[in-house]
Amino acid sequence: MKETNKSSELNSDDGVDNMAAQRVAQVVDNLDERAVEDHEAVTTEKSTFSEKIFYVLCILVTGYHLYTVVYFPPTTLMHRSLHVGMMLVLCFFMYPMTKKGKAKKGTFRKVPWYDYILMLLAMSVPFYIITQFEGIVSRSLIPNTVDTLFATILILIVLEGMRRSAGLALPLICGVFLLYGLFGRHIPGVFRHRGYTWEILASHLFSNTEGIFGTSVAVAASFIFMFVLFGAIMAKTGMGQLFTDLALSMAGSSKGGPAKMSVISSALLGTVKGSAVANIVTTGPFTIPLMDKIGYKKDFSAGVEAAASIGSQILPPVMGAAAFIMAQMTGYAYGQIIVFALIPALLFYFGIMMQVHFRASKTGLVGMPKDQLPQTKTVLKERGHLLIPLLSLNYFLIFTPMTVNRAALYTIILTIVFAQLRKTTRMSLKDLFDACAEGARQTVSIAVACAAVGIIVGVISITGFGMSMVNTIVQIGGQSIPLMLIVVAVTSLILGLGVPSIPAYIITASIAAPALVQLGVPLIAAHMFVFYFSKFANITPPIGLVTMAAASINGADFMRTGINAVKLTSAGFIIPFVMIFSTDLMLINTTVIQAASATLFAAFGIYILAVAIEGYMLREVNPIFRIMAVIAAILMIIPELITSMGGLLAFFVILVFQLKKVKQEGLVKQGT
Repeated sequence: MKETNKSSELNSDDGVDNMAAQRVAQVVDNLDERAVEDHEAVTTEKSTFSEKIFYVLCILVTGYHLYTVVYFPPTTLMHRSLHVGMMLVLCFFMYPMTKKGKAKKGTFRKVPWYDYILMLLAMSVPFYIITQFEGIVSRSLIPNTVDTLFATILILIVLEGMRRSAGLALPLICGVFLLYGLFGRHIPGVFRHRGYTWEILASHLFSNTEGIFGTSVAVAASFIFMFVLFGAIMAKTGMGQLFTDLALSMAGSSKGGPAKMSVISSALLGTVKGSAVANIVTTGPFTIPLMDKIGYKKDFSAGVEAAASIGSQILPPVMGAAAFIMAQMTGYAYGQIIVFALIPALLFYFGIMMQVHFRASKTGLVGMPKDQLPQTKTVLKERGHLLIPLLSLNYFLIFTPMTVNRAALYTIILTIVFAQLRKTTRMSLKDLFDACAEGARQTVSIAVACAAVGIIVGVISITGFGMSMVNTIVQIGGQSIPLMLIVVAVTSLILGLGVPSIPAYIITASIAAPALVQLGVPLIAAHMFVFYFSKFANITPPIGLVTMAAASINGADFMRTGINAVKLTSAGFIIPFVMIFSTDLMLINTTVIQAASATLFAAFGIYILAVAIEGYMLREVNPIFRIMAVIAAILMIIPELITSMGGLLAFFVILVFQLKKVKQEGLVKQGT
């Protein structure tokens, strides 16, 4: 049988693929789909009238956004209002008002009459802005009754769209901020402000780019949309299969091969999708059952997939939607953000890989037979040409002055062209239209979240809440940067439990990042710190949607899976602190020697941390040396030469004892 078919053989072996497919279906059914960013809409076997309308609207929305990239968008406020209006229309098509309105499996929901009214209201806002643009801008501080009416409509339908797509948490937070804007004059202490009437507050959120139509919507309407579309087109070409087969060929035969394959495939897929849930749904049904099959415990298998998938949101070049917003908030070019993020992301995956390896060694797990694995040469021959657009994207972003959305457009064109080179990756016209529709659909929840968080940002800007909060955080933390970092990290994790990662990052960064900068932390390091912790909230119990999705595939215990995922991502909780105290890892104002030294010591620290967590290196590590390993890891990660050398010395002490024990055990075996 041909090598290209061997990965499919593995999928069908012992019913792995069928069972996994059933469990993925359960994930989609059982999870609160409103909080899952990339997999909300249902599919259907027989198209209904509603679905046909939805499909055509998705194509038109994609067409509009492509047009704005090629010919440039209309006036800022008009463009952003059109984007929000169109996303809300699609949102009311996709999500029912209540769970009772949810479609049956395999069907597209019947859209009730009141949702069509909401769609008309959603589009009435950009229509009013376009037709009355000059008057709205000139009356921004003294809005008339009609201005207030449309501002109120916009705020209410954004909150309703957010409630439907991601639950109550963010709308409730928005509601609290709106109340603060209205009644802040009655609050004693540092957070008191003059208070605003509803007319002034609503107009501020509606008529300028400091509210709903602010930075987050600007990013969603350009960069995010284009990269989500790029990911949808890549999926149609079979890029996921390429990454899975490559990972199998590279790591499948090594100790604990399927787990390492899960880490590698999730990392590769993450360079395109930048979504943890998308990674799990794509690779998890294959990797998790394989990990179970070779002997990993279920909760560890699911934990590996959750940890590896969450890393997709911090690995360049896509890094999830929040990275585009970071570029806008900090003023750095997105190509620079990619460079800053690369080494920390690779160290994160190195930590997961080491724990996986030590767990396999400790439990005696072996890899898969080589004759069951695809060959790298064959995989690259069949689909390797798909890597060319991805490499081109990195070139466009890092080495050219090209704008991010135009780089995405050229990469999409290259993907379509190169996909036609082989039958296995070739796209039909229908595939292309389906990908365009899918790109629009997947952007909806992100775009609505960006609009909703604009309410919070708008209230912060008009009331001065941000500066008050900065002063309060500084007072709590004093001049202690470590204490401040702990406060910010805990805040990000707590906020991320109930709010999607994008608004969690924007809210925390708007409030906490300025406080860190005030204490001397570099701007990009402060934002990267918040960025990391806003992502990791997706795996930490008691909620952890990413963990929940992974655990549901193989029926693992959710809490134990979450604990394993946190252990596996332990390096990711430490790396942000290192980035604060040493920007060498981010390649900022450093030399090649300094960057290499910082990376090497950090890698050693992460390696010994994995030893401490798994209790294994060359053989099992006793409790005393595990404690010593933790201390060594901390010392090596601290960006000071003296502490790093101390940690390195402790590491070599452990290594010497390990080698001595291994030698003694070898002699005993020879004697018997």
